[in-house]
Amino acid sequence: MVASRSTRPVATRFTGTFSSGINATGMEQIAERAPVSKRTPYTHFRTKDELVLAHLMDLSSTGRTLEGVLAREDIPAKERILALFDPSPTGTDPVRGCPFIDAAAELPDPQNAVHSYAREQKQLLVRLVTDLVAELGCREPAVLAEQLVTLADDAASRTMVLGESNYRAANTQVTTELP
Repeated sequence: MVASRSTRPVATRFTGTFSSGINATGMEQIAERAPVSKRTPYTHFRTKDELVLAHLMDLSSTGRTLEGVLAREDIPAKERILALFDPSPTGTDPVRGCPFIDAAAELPDPQNAVHSYAREQKQLLVRLVTDLVAELGCREPAVLAEQLVTLADDAASRTMVLGESNYRAANTQVTTELP
């Protein structure tokens, strides 16, 4: 099943509970934390994978991902690239790394709909960054975009593992490389 537009906002209600990871969180826990009856999540989603997919799609469609920042045309290209390394705003949930990498790691079958969607989103991120670095006139924009996205993913992962929220520390070298 592909998450519909109507199920995406519903997914947000249930998915704030994945802070321990997708596989470590059961549908009963999701219902308990929502708080709703144990059956309620199943009235919207047949499986947890469907719920996770709807959640990821909702994140993307509402601009609450890095892609959302990169696509904004009211911010100069260089600032959009540097936003890859901005920490989450104060008062938001702690960073658990990239939600798409998290999902792909926990659902490793490349044929899984969640994994496929996560892959598509990471490819989109590289395309967006490639366009931005090309706009800045950088040589070999595709190569630089891959490096920037890899560095941003690493910064997000290190933030999760080390408990530090200073993404900007990762961009010291990046800032000198961009025109």
